[in-house]
Parts: sequence; structure tokens; C-alpha cells
Amino acid sequence: MTQDAGPADVDRAAPDAVIDPALADGFAAAVRAAALAAVPFVGSGDRDAVDGAAVAAMRSALAGLAIDGRVVVGEGEKDEAPMLHLGERFGSGDGPAVDVAVDPVDGTSLAAAGSPGAMAILAVAPRGAFLDIGPAHYMAKLVSRVPGLEIDAPVREAIVRIAEVRGVPAGDVRVAVQDRPRNAPVADAAEAAGAHVERFVHGDVERCLRAARPDGDLDLVVGVGGAPEGVLTAAAVRALGGWMQARLAPQSAGESDRLAAAGIPLGRVSGLEDLCGDRVAVFLTAVTPCDLGPGSRLDPGQSWRVPTR
Repeated sequence: MTQDAGPADVDRAAPDAVIDPALADGFAAAVRAAALAAVPFVGSGDRDAVDGAAVAAMRSALAGLAIDGRVVVGEGEKDEAPMLHLGERFGSGDGPAVDVAVDPVDGTSLAAAGSPGAMAILAVAPRGAFLDIGPAHYMAKLVSRVPGLEIDAPVREAIVRIAEVRGVPAGDVRVAVQDRPRNAPVADAAEAAGAHVERFVHGDVERCLRAARPDGDLDLVVGVGGAPEGVLTAAAVRALGGWMQARLAPQSAGESDRLAAAGIPLGRVSGLEDLCGDRVAVFLTAVTPCDLGPGSRLDPGQSWRVPTR
């Protein structure tokens, strides 16, 4: 990752990046604009104001890029919040064809409450690189830097494997699980296996970054969370060289019916190549303080760029 304190400090993209340096700077600036637009509403209690300001700023910044851009994964539909729409086009239309997965504020509730962990984040890849999740709202995810873990295996097997790779007892394995009733059996099983379990309410992407980084302070994130966040996470995990498996996990009959009508298959386990099948660049900027692992705390307005991979 590359930290920056503002647009002038962003490292130039590598020659083989998915987008050229000028466009990379443009995406970084759009993400930073979204975060800074949201900052005045931090602690306001108004989720829509947080989202609305960030969406407007990001949409305006993206419109000026010399690119044929398309939003393929966005946030907002599940919560009926302001959003960049699925299928929305942006840019001049004359440049390279790219797709983006984006959340102008991941952790809107955190920002509205004035709590840490909210960020603006965008991943960009060549056209067709991201998994088509259609109208999916929920996804089961397993993220780690230890390869070969299976999402459908008992979580204790993952904990045993991680402990073996690290050469530590199970009690030193740190597992993060989103604190929802649907995930309680996974969290309970991880604790029964001896792992230290961090239960969290919001901040899925932040914790997945901590688990995927080679020097991260989490070993595993597992459980059912948001599907759009899952694709964003996959982009970052790929760029960091981590490991991920996922499976769509509809939480209502209506969601299942919508996926079936869209021809989106259920029950299939997707790996990183399925979730994000080409080189990807990821940009994020903190809206509230974000902890991305050892030595990587971001204050509001500070940015990270995950190197293209």
C-alpha cells in the first residue's frame, strides 16, 4: 500500500498498471473528494447526508475523467441510500473501458455516529473483470493471508491451519466475525476452537484488509456480510496477495427470487479469480480514523493506494 497525505503526494502508478498515472491520480482524487465531502457530516446522526455528500462529490469528480467508465458494483440499493447506480456510466467515453466497484462511504453508520472505521473506497479494473452479483445484497466471505482455506469447511479447520502456518497456538489466532445473529454459530465455533474472536458491527472492508495484508493483525474474517463489500474486498485482497473465497448468501426469499430471475447462480463458491479476474487498482480515503493494521492508521482525509496486481 502507498500512503498519501493529499493528491500531490500519491505515488505514480507502475507502468503496467490497469490505468495510466494521470487516470490513477484522477481516481485517487475522486475518492478523496468523496471522503472530504462526507467529513462535515461526521457525528451528525444523518446517514443520508453523509452518503449524499460523498456520492455527489465522487460523481462530479469521475465525470471529468478521460475514460469509458461503468459502475458494476455499488452500494445504496439495499438501504435505499444515495448511491452510484449499478450500470451508471461516467467519464468522457473516449478513454479505456473500465469497470468500478465503489462505495462512496463504507461504514455510513460509523460516520454518522462519529465512530472510527468509515472510508471512501473504489476499485477499478478492465471491463468485465468483476463478478456479476446482480441484485445480490448478501455474501458469505472468508478472507485471510493464509492460502488454501475453504469457506465450506468448519471454521476450526481454518484456525488449526492458520496456527500451523504461523507456528502459534490457536489462542493466538485472531478471527473477526460481523456481529449478526446469522453469524453467531461461526463466532461461537471459532471461540470453541480456542481462537480470539473480534465481533464487530460495521467495518467489514477495514477488517478484511487487516486480514489480507502480509503483516496484518487479523488472521481471518469469516461470515455473511454485504455482497457489494465482498467484491470491493476481493479487489483489495487480490492486490494485497491474500486469499479469499465467497458464496452468495441471500437472506430472504425475495432476494433469492431476484437472483434467480437475473440468472445469477446460487451455491457456487467463488475464488479470487472469479470475484476479480484481472489486474485491479484500489483507492481509499478515511472519512473517520481507520485502522488498517500495524503502522497503518489513517486520519480523516488520509489515503491509501493498494498497488496494482
